[in-house]
Amino acid sequence: MEGHLLVGITSILIFGVGAQWVAWRLKLPAILLLLISGLLAGPVLGVLEPDVLMGDLLIPFVSVAVAIILFEGGLSLRFSELDNVGGVIGNLVSIGVILTWVVTSVSAHYLFDFGWELAILLGAILVVTGPTVIIPLLRQVRPSGQVGSILKWEGIIIDPIGAMLAVLVFEVILSTSLTAATSLAVMSIVKTIFFGTLSGFGGAALLYFLLKRHMLPDYLQNPISLMIVVTVFTISNMLQHESGLWATTLMGIALANQKSAHIHHITEFKENLRVLLLSALFILLAARVELRSLLANLDWSLVAFLFILIFIARPLSVYVSTLFSEVNWREKLFLSWMAPRGVVAASISSIFAITLAQNGFEQADQLVPIVFLVIISTVTIYGLPASWVARKLGVAKPVPNGVLILGGHDWALKVANAIQKAGIRVMIADSNWKNIASAKAQDIPHYHGNVLSEYALEEINLDGIGQLLALTPNDEVNSLAALRFSEIFGRSHVYQLPPNTHGKADNKDVSSNLSGRILFHDKLNFEWLSRIFRNNHEITTHEVTADHTFDKLGDNTEQHPVPLFLIKSGTTVVPFTVDNPPVPAEGDLILYVAIQKGMDPQLFSMAREEKSAT
Repeated sequence: MEGHLLVGITSILIFGVGAQWVAWRLKLPAILLLLISGLLAGPVLGVLEPDVLMGDLLIPFVSVAVAIILFEGGLSLRFSELDNVGGVIGNLVSIGVILTWVVTSVSAHYLFDFGWELAILLGAILVVTGPTVIIPLLRQVRPSGQVGSILKWEGIIIDPIGAMLAVLVFEVILSTSLTAATSLAVMSIVKTIFFGTLSGFGGAALLYFLLKRHMLPDYLQNPISLMIVVTVFTISNMLQHESGLWATTLMGIALANQKSAHIHHITEFKENLRVLLLSALFILLAARVELRSLLANLDWSLVAFLFILIFIARPLSVYVSTLFSEVNWREKLFLSWMAPRGVVAASISSIFAITLAQNGFEQADQLVPIVFLVIISTVTIYGLPASWVARKLGVAKPVPNGVLILGGHDWALKVANAIQKAGIRVMIADSNWKNIASAKAQDIPHYHGNVLSEYALEEINLDGIGQLLALTPNDEVNSLAALRFSEIFGRSHVYQLPPNTHGKADNKDVSSNLSGRILFHDKLNFEWLSRIFRNNHEITTHEVTADHTFDKLGDNTEQHPVPLFLIKSGTTVVPFTVDNPPVPAEGDLILYVAIQKGMDPQLFSMAREEKSAT
């Protein structure tokens, strides 16, 4: 028994995290692969039985996990994003929800032959989209302008609203009379909003007080914030069923929009935790579904239902919600093409189906397979072509293949020019106006200011930028910039020069975990590179062919080529690094600098010796 449970826990991690990694490698929606992996782990291979593995803990675990995900989503919402689109978001989570609910309920009643009670409940369940699917897709698509803010706010706010609506319908269905149902509905709405708001703001105030007064050491900030979130969710749910999601969402929004307490560590921790929770949730919920019931519901009625959801309900909701707004027709079309269903719909349907079946609703067992088929279908239909649709409609940011170069001195401008001539976007950032003037004279996009300042990230247009090259003579500035931009670009896409103290007796190199990836060669620091370019060395381009590889350039006894960058397919620049240099392939371009023996014998000798040693 113990071994079986261990296999189940291990399979959740392998299938869940593995699906996330494969999705990242293939640039596919992670949720789609998670659902497929869950079906493989559960009904297909039989290595995971969620009900046996977790028993009565399964539903509480799902609820708490969703609450944490919504709290993390709330931390990403800023009131400043509401300046132009607040009305649209408000309409989508109110008028849009009602329209989607009505159209979906009527469709379910006639297409699936559901009774009105079950059809209305299914409609309420399927009004939610949710951050579990929207945020990963937004990260993949990178929509520009106000579209991203609208979808992010809608996806996060609509989850607790949808859950509240579904619970309300569920309780009304089980009521004995119309009068009791009406009274119950009104009281449920009032209590959910009151207790959820009170608990959410109370939790935010408590955490704010602890952080503001510096009463929490750094290593306890994340555990205690997690403790408070779960406590807020539990208290709110005990006061009013399913009000906890509303409470944790409000708690995240309140903390995100205060200006005094620093929540950076908490935000970073919750982002990492979200990936694990999402992986576990979808694997567990998908593994519970019976494959036979899924296949039994694959018929023309499901196809017609999906068609109505995608091509009627969503466009109608978006069109009505954006009337008299500044959202243009391209943005409306993209909003209409982004309504995948997520984990809240899956979890709520799983919870309700059991109780409804026990209360004599014969078709209740169809709820779960229909909801899962809708989730799988909408994630596939919306998610796979999402990037293509965004590009065709002109609402996607450029692919982040560009380079931000920190430092605008002479040879940094040569690097920028060489990369720019290869057709890749470049931006120079420097606080020295003379260097910025030189960049401007050479038509190189630039930013004048300190990239480490508080407002720099709001002022720099990073659209299409995905890498940092820290090329300043100051090792500390390079390392600090690498640390800061690793949160934006990822650690594997921030680079810096080797420290100027390398190899000296008073070596004070920055620790590798506090710096970016080391560029070019561990001895080619700012001092050596300045010396190379001072001797009139220029950056040269070499195209790799079957007969003309880069290695042959080094056979010349009068010069030695030092590779700097690899241009792949004319769209991506990959710097040569100390830790994992790229491997040139036929058709690639290599940007290199050739050290002439006659101009600099010492540097030439060092480079040749280093090549012989390797």
